[in-house]
Amino acid sequence: MKYESQYDMMTQKPIPGLIIRLGVPTMISMFVTTIYNMADAYFVGQISTSASGATSVVLGLMAILQAIGFMFGHGSGSIISRKLGQKDIESARQFSATGFYSALFLGFFILILGSVLLTPLMILLGSTPTILPYAKTYAICILCAAPALVSSCVMNNILRYEGRAFFAMIGLTPGGLLNILLDAIFMKILNMGIFGAGLATAISQYVSWFLLLTMFLKKKTQTSLSFKYARFNASTLGNIITTGLPSLARQGLASISTMFLNNAAGVYGDAAIAAMGIAGRVSMFIFSAVLGIGQGFQPVAGFNFGAKKYKRVREGFFFTLIFGSILLGMASMAVFFNAGECIRVFRDDPEVITIGIPALRAQCIGLFFVPFQVCNNMMFQSIGYKFNATFLSSLRNGLYFIPVLLALSCAFGLAGIQVAQAAADVLTCITCIPFTASFFAKIAREEQV
Repeated sequence: MKYESQYDMMTQKPIPGLIIRLGVPTMISMFVTTIYNMADAYFVGQISTSASGATSVVLGLMAILQAIGFMFGHGSGSIISRKLGQKDIESARQFSATGFYSALFLGFFILILGSVLLTPLMILLGSTPTILPYAKTYAICILCAAPALVSSCVMNNILRYEGRAFFAMIGLTPGGLLNILLDAIFMKILNMGIFGAGLATAISQYVSWFLLLTMFLKKKTQTSLSFKYARFNASTLGNIITTGLPSLARQGLASISTMFLNNAAGVYGDAAIAAMGIAGRVSMFIFSAVLGIGQGFQPVAGFNFGAKKYKRVREGFFFTLIFGSILLGMASMAVFFNAGECIRVFRDDPEVITIGIPALRAQCIGLFFVPFQVCNNMMFQSIGYKFNATFLSSLRNGLYFIPVLLALSCAFGLAGIQVAQAAADVLTCITCIPFTASFFAKIAREEQV
């Protein structure tokens, strides 16, 4: 009865209400996660410009960890939603357990390897000699949290793809709020410096991990993390990894792009690295709105595609696009006209503010082109169109961004670096159009058969 009720909700409830019901908890989770990342940047920014730059450098490391977590999380979650749409609960449990333990084991491997190669890793990610000591201190804390961070991504996404977004929010939100509280205690009261910010993040990651795990232990889900369901064979792992490749491409290229961005900005000093990092964090906060609604659309797309209810997939796509565009547009304009104040919150340094304002304003304009690409990425990954999803996910943070960054920085110097992300957003949006048109034409033909 519990399963049938969930199935009926995902395949029959009116699309707008369903996506909002699933998207709002995810939006809250995204906002809290982004806020506590911004809280680290805020408190660290009180130390020095070099320390502020360190958070931008370590952002590349976090992108690597998130890439792995999202690969297993979205990979297993996408398959799970379609299996549940087909009422195949046993297979769904195998994919959930396999995805979780694969991510957990790989998280421990990264902890060990990253600790051994810490200095060259930070230099590779764009650390300057003055930023390096801060970056190493902050990064070792993030590495200690790697097992929790990557496996939490899996649990969070499994809950979302099941249509249990509220439980995912309950698992993530307390940890994020704790991170902000511990930042204030460790850095303001105990004067622990950037180590305090890193320690706060690590502790909060393990708290979130435990809360998410509790949802499975209390059997709030159709899936299971019991080790008996894990299948570490080529078929199961291969299916998870190939389905999760869009997330790996998106987040992995985000890490590589951060490396290129920091190295390009580093030519202009620590202030440029700090400014671009702050602009990126503020932009990501705005982006969280459409990303949260997009992730609310994912289980709807997966369930209904598995149940062959193609009209609901199409309806969900356009509702998400319109609703997300309105939310993101309003937020982008608010930040555009207050860009200086937004930068100043994180680092009250005239040089950082001067560099950060045009970069943030350019990204606000570019964000208007983001909802369409997000809806495409979310839809194609959720329905198992692996090539479409992987290719389109690779564009914004990699296949377009890196060449555009290199070309514009060579042609226009710092000004080119400031507008590179916005240019990549426009190109990515245009590229998505034929993929969308082709897919909807295809399902329209299948509905007529």
